[in-house]
Amino acid sequence: MPRRTALRRLLLPLVPLLLPPAARAQVPFPDRPLRLVIPFPPGGTNDIVGRLVTEGMAQRLGQPFVIENRGGAGGMLGAEVVAKAAPDGHTILLGGSGSLTITSLVHARVPYDVATAFAPIGLMGAGPNVIVVHPSLPVRDLRGLQALARTASPALAYASPGVGSTGHAAGAMILQALGVEMEHIPYRGTGPALNDLVAGRVQVFTNALAPMQPHVQAGTLRAIAVAGRGRSAAMPDLPTTAEQGFPEIEAATWFGLLATGGTPPERVATLHRALNAVLAEPEVRRRLLEGGVEVMPSESPAEFARFFAEDRARWAPVVRRANMRAE
Repeated sequence: MPRRTALRRLLLPLVPLLLPPAARAQVPFPDRPLRLVIPFPPGGTNDIVGRLVTEGMAQRLGQPFVIENRGGAGGMLGAEVVAKAAPDGHTILLGGSGSLTITSLVHARVPYDVATAFAPIGLMGAGPNVIVVHPSLPVRDLRGLQALARTASPALAYASPGVGSTGHAAGAMILQALGVEMEHIPYRGTGPALNDLVAGRVQVFTNALAPMQPHVQAGTLRAIAVAGRGRSAAMPDLPTTAEQGFPEIEAATWFGLLATGGTPPERVATLHRALNAVLAEPEVRRRLLEGGVEVMPSESPAEFARFFAEDRARWAPVVRRANMRAE
């Protein structure tokens, strides 16, 4: 490739950023394919949600999305890609409670400032976390779990998908609220944790509903509470932690889109409108709910930014009191 052509291709994406605001607003956006970075491997809930939503957004924006699965370090590797991208709105992160909130709190070295490295676009929804126990435990609610944990010898064990995961933090939150001790057993993902839970090697687990629902329906696990303020549409008869007297236990796996920090507000607004238009489609809402995600669109990017900040502020003391650390 001639040197001049290569240089032109390198500099072309930066041209809109060099223009004054008035001229920049007139540059078509998006003017090329967009890039969605999913900070986890293909096949999981993050991957399914990201591909479903951006498929509809592409139709409205007139440009396709190129999906890049960049797993590792609890989501930090993928988030770093977006944090360090050109702030032109063409590189977007599928963020969530674990990959952004929890990860930024438990890791000693985070290669970006989570408060400024991203421009929140919009909240998509949340999968309510559910607290389940092995059916051999003689408990059917949180009070029963609290009483058993206080007298159990050896101590009960709670599983998590890994150190620094949402499940790890949710377990710590439950222990703090109940005032009990349990042994934390971290696994390499939700699947291995569920396998040992069903086998009875651990007794307690808190995770998104979708992967656990078949086991609850089959009776190989017992659900005792929805870890949130509102009941789950998928399990409407299951009481919440708040209804059982523990409103401080609130853990949901949320999903949202974020651009690189410094992206022009008008471009963030364009992406937000496209996202919310997709989330308003009944078929999209139905498919997300089937995957355990209840649609919760934010009215504006600013509202999502507030949600993000409040979520981090809520988890920070939990992580600090539990002395959660991930290398």
